[in-house]
Amino acid sequence: MSDFFDALESRSSAEREADQMASLAGQVSHAQAHSAAFTAILKGVDASTVNSREALAKLPVTRKHELLELQKASRAQGGDAFGGFSALVRGPAMSRVFASPGPIYEPEGAKADYWRTGRALYAAGFRSGELVHNAFSYHMTPGAFILESGAHAVGCTVFPAGTGQTEQQLDAIRDLRPNAYTGTPSFLRILLEKAAEAQVDVSCIKKASVGGEACPPSLTAWFKEHGVDVYQTYATADLGLVAFETSPREGLVLEEGVIVEIVRPGTGDPVTEGEVGELVVTSLNPAYPLIRFGTGDLSAVLPGNCPSGRTGPRIKGWMGRADQTTKVKGMFVHPGQVADITRRFPTVKRARLVISGEMANDQMCLQVEAIDVDDHLRDQLESTMREVTKLRGQVQIVRVGSLPNDGKVIEDTRSYQ
Repeated sequence: MSDFFDALESRSSAEREADQMASLAGQVSHAQAHSAAFTAILKGVDASTVNSREALAKLPVTRKHELLELQKASRAQGGDAFGGFSALVRGPAMSRVFASPGPIYEPEGAKADYWRTGRALYAAGFRSGELVHNAFSYHMTPGAFILESGAHAVGCTVFPAGTGQTEQQLDAIRDLRPNAYTGTPSFLRILLEKAAEAQVDVSCIKKASVGGEACPPSLTAWFKEHGVDVYQTYATADLGLVAFETSPREGLVLEEGVIVEIVRPGTGDPVTEGEVGELVVTSLNPAYPLIRFGTGDLSAVLPGNCPSGRTGPRIKGWMGRADQTTKVKGMFVHPGQVADITRRFPTVKRARLVISGEMANDQMCLQVEAIDVDDHLRDQLESTMREVTKLRGQVQIVRVGSLPNDGKVIEDTRSYQ
C-alpha cells in the first residue's frame, strides 16, 4: 500500500515549484478572462509574466473582508451573488452553493474531491472500505461536504452525523461502528466524554481528521490517551484544503493545488522564511480562481521536508489572526498604517505598535528595529506616525532581532476590566 495519496506528494521540490509556476500564468490569465472580479483587480497585468514568486508578490492581495464587500455590493445592484469571483455558472458544473458567515457565498464544482481533502484524510490514515462519522455541519456551510468529498475520494463510506444530538450520535456509533471521525476537536471530546459517562463503547473510532478550531498538542495527547489518533486539517470554504498534518506531527504540509506566501500583516510583502506573517494563498482551482487571497490567519514556513517523505513545503499551523485592527482614542489603527509608516524609512527593518494605558488614556509606542540610526530618525518617525494615524505616539528604537517573531504588528496591552 502506498504511503502517499498520489505521486505529486513525493516529487522533488524543484519539480513542484517548476510545475506550479508554469501553472500560475495560466491561472492568472484564466481568472482575468472568467472571473469578473479579477478582470478588475488584475487590470493591466500581463498574465504571461506572472511565472515566478517575485512576479506573484507584485499582484494585489484580496482579503476576505474585501471579497465580502464586493459580494454585498454586487448583490445590492442585483448582480452576481459571488461578486464576480466564481468562474462557474449555475448548472451541471456547479453542484452546490454554500453560505458562510457574512454571508459569503461559495460555489462547489461538480468535480470529484472538489475541495481536495482526500489527501489530508489519507495522511490521517483513512482507507478505502472504512466508515467515517462526519460531525461537521450539513446546514448551509460547506464544512461537512468538504470532508465528505475527501472521504469519498479515499474510498470511504460516510455517515452524515452533522452537529448536536449527542445521544443519537452515540447510538449511531454503537450500532454502525465507524472507523474514523471528521469534525471539530471540541465535539469529538464531548462525544468521548459523554460515551464514558453513558458507558457506550466508541472504541471503534481509532482516527480523526479535525478542523474548524485550534487543536493544541495537549488536546491531541488527550485524544491519544483515549484511543484516537487525531490529525489537523486546515481548509477554508473559499480555498478548500490548504494544509494537513502527517504522522510525524511536525507542522502542516501544504496541499499540492495551492501556492502559499507568508506576508507581513497589512501588506502584500513576503517575509523571510521562518518569520510569522499572514497566510496568503493562490488557488490553482479554475472554478474559483482566487489569486493572492489573504486568509487573515497567521503562520510561518518551516525549513526542510516532512519526515513522512512528503516533499511539499510545511507551515507551523494556525498561529492566530492577522487582522489586528484596534481603536485608539476612538480612531481605528490597523497594520497597514504601521506598514505605511515604516515603508518610508529604508533603515527600519521591523516595527511593532504597542497600545497601552487604561481606557480613556490610550498611549501608543512604535517599537522599531533599525540600522544606521541617526539623531533625527525618532523625531521623523513620530511625525510620520501623527500624519498617518492622526494620533500622537512615541517611538522606541530597539536592537535588530529583538522584537518577538509572532506576527503581531499591533499589540494591545490595555486592561479592559
